Amino acid sequence: MTVVAVGVLGFRFFSDYSWIDALYMTVITMSTVGFGEVEPLDDTAKLFTVFLITTSAVILAYSLSVITEYIVGKSDPHRVQYRKLQKMIHKLENHIIIVGYGRNGKQAADKLLAYNKPFVIVEKDKSVIEKYQSDELFFLEGNATEDEVLIQAEIRNASCLICTLPEDADNLFIVLSARQINRDLKIISRASQDTSYKKIRLAGADNVIMPDRIGGDHMASLVVVPDLIEFLDNLSIVGKKSINIEEVSFEDMFEDQKERTIRTIDMRSRTGCTIIGYKSSDGEYIVNPEADTVLKPGSKVVVLGRPEQVNQLNREFNI
Repeated sequence: MTVVAVGVLGFRFFSDYSWIDALYMTVITMSTVGFGEVEPLDDTAKLFTVFLITTSAVILAYSLSVITEYIVGKSDPHRVQYRKLQKMIHKLENHIIIVGYGRNGKQAADKLLAYNKPFVIVEKDKSVIEKYQSDELFFLEGNATEDEVLIQAEIRNASCLICTLPEDADNLFIVLSARQINRDLKIISRASQDTSYKKIRLAGADNVIMPDRIGGDHMASLVVVPDLIEFLDNLSIVGKKSINIEEVSFEDMFEDQKERTIRTIDMRSRTGCTIIGYKSSDGEYIVNPEADTVLKPGSKVVVLGRPEQVNQLNREFNI
């Protein structure tokens, strides 16, 4: 309607047509039916007519593309789902990207869901996506070794990349590409071979996990110190409702950013939780820190307690 109004006003102004003649010229120009002019046009009116024809053609082409896409989308639900997913991913910030949805990828996704962390899964196997796609799991179909796929997953806005592919060569390549795209990204990668560990770290991974080594060590520990390992297995860090161990940053606890000692905050009497670890702003870890240990901006504490005590901690410090 806007183009029609512009056309009518243009012919009325440039050619001094009557309102009826101006509307008639606008309609036959936009529809390109080829009828003759009501009256001969001067150069200015001809230029305006060229503008009106070009504008009408562009609008018509755009309208046809939108209508075609709508019709195709209705007949292809996968295309609609893909577009919806892309819009959701585009809105994500500080999210986690999980590459691969095998055994390790599923475990990572379950824990992130328990903590309500936003994440997207990059998976190239379409059958896996069709099997596990749900309202909670967002899959992006594609090969993460291609930079375009990582960019589609909004890697530039992501906070972390978890690479869980079984092949070390693929993990190495993805880590290298991801580090080039986002220098500030935290990258955690899986490795199967001892020889791959250093290579993946050199490629840019912040942490490299070897599941087979962890599994074997855990089984051996059940033989050497079985009671201790069973106790540790019963400490839950999976969900907010059953959590026993919590990591709390200085900034989350104190808005005024003033330094305090562990004795000063008196966490044991206030919440029932016990501070079992301290990480300084320089990355130094202290197990079972002294009461006089000073908590500074950028540091974190690790606390141990029953689920209700951890919940009290969250309420007490508004975490």
